[in-house]
Amino acid sequence: MDTFSTVALGVLQGITEFLPVSSSGHLVIGQHLLGWKEPNVFFDVCLHVGTFLAVALVFRRDIALLVRGGLNWLRHPLSGNPHERDEARRIFTLVLWGTVPTGIIGFAFKDLFERLFSSVTAVGFSLLVTGTLLWLSRRKSLSWGLSPIDMRFRHALLVGLAQGLAIAPGLSRSGTTIAVGLLLGLQREWAGRYSFLLFVPAVLGAVTLEAFHLKAVPHPLSPVLWGTVAAAVTGVVALRFLLAMVQRGCFHVFAPYCWALGTISLAVMLFHHGNP
Repeated sequence: MDTFSTVALGVLQGITEFLPVSSSGHLVIGQHLLGWKEPNVFFDVCLHVGTFLAVALVFRRDIALLVRGGLNWLRHPLSGNPHERDEARRIFTLVLWGTVPTGIIGFAFKDLFERLFSSVTAVGFSLLVTGTLLWLSRRKSLSWGLSPIDMRFRHALLVGLAQGLAIAPGLSRSGTTIAVGLLLGLQREWAGRYSFLLFVPAVLGAVTLEAFHLKAVPHPLSPVLWGTVAAAVTGVVALRFLLAMVQRGCFHVFAPYCWALGTISLAVMLFHHGNP
């Protein structure tokens, strides 16, 4: 791949991975309607590494808390309770509970999700669902609400369930998890933080699984590295922009875009099937 192509795909990945418009949905639509090609496995892994670096930079304090809480939990796994007051351990436990349904759904419905990646119609409907969730969350977008200490494990399971379902293309991972968090009564700031803390184990698991499918490393590596850097840099910008929108209570403004893209996708596919 040439450097221009890898940088362009890196920018696209960095923007759509974090804004609630579904990066996977854009890829499926682009493949079918615009003739885009899916990146090879090695480049796909590198793009995910780039977006992970963006999250690691923006949420470095929270990730440090997550690691510290994990070490504490490993030393004393049975000493916690639903009202645990230690912030680091509490955050780790909430992320652990939220990751469980994501992992179960990902493994149990892997074949179904893979089939959905070949259906623009399914992506169109999923984008309409994403837009609806974003719009509904506007009435629950509160600056006050449940903090990490107030949040219960059932809330973590529900947000984790939303993340698992968002493996389907067209269902935005960030949009779905943040919207569900807001609908459950989480604070604006904590809903955004929790969504991207759940992103950490999810993307690490996905990168690990993809790495097992690596067959060759492309040569030269420099275009791939530039694409990775582009994904990381644009990811930081997109992530900070998204968090600012959530904090201001404007998260729902992305809903019309999802509705428009979903409607156009369905209309194009209907026209295509009606005019062979």
